[in-house]
Amino acid sequence: MISQRISELHKGIETWDELERGIADAVSVVNEIKSPEEEAAFRPEIEGQMNEIEARFKELEFLTLFDGRYDQSDAIVAFHAGAGGTEAQDWAEMLLRMIMRFCERKGFQVRMLSESKGEEAGIKSVTLEVKGRWAYGWLKSEHGVHRLVRISPFDADKLRHTSFANIEVVPDIGEAVDVKIDPKDIRIDTYLSGGHGGQSVQTTYSAVRIVHLPTGIIVTCQNERSQLQNRETAMKLLKSKLAALELERQEAERLKLRGEYHSAEWGSQIRSYVLQPYKMVRDHRTKLKLTDTDKVLGGGIDPFVEAYLKWVKDPAGYLASHASETEEDEE
Repeated sequence: MISQRISELHKGIETWDELERGIADAVSVVNEIKSPEEEAAFRPEIEGQMNEIEARFKELEFLTLFDGRYDQSDAIVAFHAGAGGTEAQDWAEMLLRMIMRFCERKGFQVRMLSESKGEEAGIKSVTLEVKGRWAYGWLKSEHGVHRLVRISPFDADKLRHTSFANIEVVPDIGEAVDVKIDPKDIRIDTYLSGGHGGQSVQTTYSAVRIVHLPTGIIVTCQNERSQLQNRETAMKLLKSKLAALELERQEAERLKLRGEYHSAEWGSQIRSYVLQPYKMVRDHRTKLKLTDTDKVLGGGIDPFVEAYLKWVKDPAGYLASHASETEEDEE
């Protein structure tokens, strides 16, 4: 873990050094120009260099937004279908696919820890472990309720349906913080672990479910090779969720003092994905709207991530500076 952190820091330093060298090279070329003719000849090269430097600088500048306490941590991402049976379960699987493709593009390593498939289609719930630098920083914007409006593929009458699913994102900090868990506060259940195909079932009770009685938090792990491994992973998940819960409590207290706190309820979705009667994805926090729904659902959520990271620093200031881009439309 420490060696990985050192390697990441070295890469960061090298990146800034490369940028500095690029600027120095461009400046040296400019200083060598002695006549208007030379300036005209070198202008395309210099402008190309400066455009490249500016683009790289913006990328590095964006990374400064990842200044949260656990933004550099790995992430635990869970998907839960809302009420609505097959419709909601299919929507939860669409969100799973969206996040998986986003992680693939970012070069993150993804491991499935638990999965509960829907009866007809989709998923009831899935928990992923996502490893990579800034994994939590990139994914924390997706934490919350996501709403879908579309013509249902499961409705013979082709009626428009609204479905909800929840994405839960917490930093993987189970081993990094000292979270005390009283054995009397948890209930550990074991059960048969289903195979990846949904049909085969293991003959041993290797899957583990842990219930934290004071908070009602439930974590499961079924994809490790043994019950002991599943139990260790589930305990790590529980510690991460308890630590994240405490962070949320502290943030809520801070926002109450500023008069900005709003409780998170199932109806208070963070983003709506409208596929009928028009196509639009709208984030209800930043008010950002995109019409290329296929790109977004294919993992292209970068604009929403960037807008969220800027908005969370200064909500009022962000909305004021983007007022012309974020005017609400009536559905």
